[in-house]
Amino acid sequence: MNLTTRFTEELVSLAKSYSDDADEPAAPEGGGRFADYAIISLHGLRIFLEESYEMIIDRLEVMPPILEVIDLEADDLPHPSTLNKWLDRIVMDVWRVLLRQSAQLHDPSPHVAVDATHYERSPASKHYCDRTNYRVQTIETTKLVDTETQAILDVHCTTTRDGSDAEVCAQLARRYAGELQTLAADKGYDSQWLRETLRDRGIRPLVKHCVHAPYDHAHNARIDDDLYGQRSMTETANSSVKRSYGSAVRAREWYREFREVVLMCLVYNIKRLVKP
Repeated sequence: MNLTTRFTEELVSLAKSYSDDADEPAAPEGGGRFADYAIISLHGLRIFLEESYEMIIDRLEVMPPILEVIDLEADDLPHPSTLNKWLDRIVMDVWRVLLRQSAQLHDPSPHVAVDATHYERSPASKHYCDRTNYRVQTIETTKLVDTETQAILDVHCTTTRDGSDAEVCAQLARRYAGELQTLAADKGYDSQWLRETLRDRGIRPLVKHCVHAPYDHAHNARIDDDLYGQRSMTETANSSVKRSYGSAVRAREWYREFREVVLMCLVYNIKRLVKP
C-alpha cells in the first residue's frame, strides 16, 4: 500500500468520525449534495499532492484506488469550481476540530512549545488589490506544537497586529487547559502576565526572561534546559510544513487563507502518522 493510499484512508476515517453524514453516499444522489467527509478528503488530497483545484480533479480521475477509499467514482468527482466553493461552506471550527483530532492520533505528550511564522499571501493583480484594499502581504501564524511527537495541536492566524504574542499564546494554551504540564517559548513571549496566566491553569511556563537586571539571570537559570531545548521542535514543524506545502497561501479572502493554513497543518499531522 503506497503512501497516498494510507494517507487517504486515515483522512477519510478522521473526516467520517466528525461528520454527521458519515453513512450517506459520498456523491450526490437524487438531488442531494456531496458528503462533507468526501469534500474534506478531496481538499486534503489537494494539499497533500500539491495540486490546484483543476489539476487535483484531473489527477484523481486516473486514480481509481484512491477514489474507492473515498467511495467515489471518476464520474462522481465535483467540478473544480464546486470544490473551491465548498471551502466556504466548511467553517473554520470544523477544520480546527479535525486538526486537534489528527494531533491526538500521535498520542501527544503534556509538553508543548509555541512559535510564530509568516505565510505569504498569493500575488494578486494590481486591479484586485486596489478594489479590495488588499494591503497586508503576510499572515502571521502561531502554532502550538507537541515537542515529543512534533504534531501541531492548534493554530492561530491573523493579518493584523492586534493583540500581543503573549495574548495569542494564552489563547492557545487555554484550549488545552488540564492537558498540559509545560509550555516553552522564546523571549518574544516574555511577559509576567503570561507566566501568571499559565500557572493559574496548571501549566509551567518555560519562557526565558529578557535580561534587564542581574536577577533575570537567576530566573533563567531555574528553567529546565532539557525541556526548554525542545522548543526548537516548533521551528522544525514550521519548516517541514513550508517545505512540503509551500510558504504561501493561494486563496484571496482572509478567512479562506486561514482555513488553508489549518488544512496544511492537518495534512502535515496525518502524513507524519502514515509516512514510514
